Amino acid sequence: MTFAINSLIGLGFVPAEGQGPPITGDWGEDTIDVGGWMIDPGAGGFVWAPPGSAITDPFQYKYELQCHLGGGDFDTECLAVLVDCKNGPDGKDGIPVVWLKAPAGVPNPVWSFHSGPTCLFDPKPEDLLPRIAALIQSEFQKLPVAPGQATAQPSPHTLRGADTNFYAQAVEQQFDVKILNQDVHVTAKPVQYTWNYGDGTALGPTTAAGGPLPQDRWGEKTATSHAYAETGDFSVVLTTHFQGTYSVNGGPPLPIPGQGQFSGPPRTVSVWRSITRNYADDCLKNPQGQGCPGVPTPPR
Repeated sequence: MTFAINSLIGLGFVPAEGQGPPITGDWGEDTIDVGGWMIDPGAGGFVWAPPGSAITDPFQYKYELQCHLGGGDFDTECLAVLVDCKNGPDGKDGIPVVWLKAPAGVPNPVWSFHSGPTCLFDPKPEDLLPRIAALIQSEFQKLPVAPGQATAQPSPHTLRGADTNFYAQAVEQQFDVKILNQDVHVTAKPVQYTWNYGDGTALGPTTAAGGPLPQDRWGEKTATSHAYAETGDFSVVLTTHFQGTYSVNGGPPLPIPGQGQFSGPPRTVSVWRSITRNYADDCLKNPQGQGCPGVPTPPR
């Protein structure tokens, strides 16, 4: 005798019509041999189980705090109607949770709702460090890190074809934030700089921040200087790359993967051209000569 049963309905799985054989079985002398479906970890779906295979729960489960929206945020309307989880079996209070499910044996699965809300009593404390580590890089980029300040010499006017000295001023900064309701201390240290000179050229990322020059050395080439080939007004943008570390609840500092990039506001540099003219007379002999008081300056 052959029969069809669906033993996975109670687990939340109902095979769609035409998606494979039903679960079948045969009568023995004292037993019923039942076939079934099993999860294929490689394909991530259900396949026919070989005869004699043990049929196990095809799902894995986890719980999430009820009303949790991610990060340190909760749904306030949901919090107002939380399940009452007071006075558990051992007299202690529990926590309201919802249960999620995903196919067993599948790495990085997509979780879906299974049941709840219900109360969980005496749960094993969740290790939040892996979850914080997964969030820290994006949270680092959201911090109000003050970008480096750009300075040009000479400024705000410089000369076409001459090296304009640019240098950055950036400082280490520290922040105390909440992630998953945990105290997290973050340190941001400037380590690299990228210059966009506004004329289509850029420098960096480079570890060189540059530095100021005395006025009598303006025009010298430096590690961060730039010579403009055309006249005009150019918007210079400095992006500072910060390397971060974080510690959770006073623990040891841990490195933040990658770098946080923070750009300052554009700084306008006006590039002029220089013209040399020789004159036979001074302004006393020729008051209308170029460069004399009251005489219009020729266009740059």
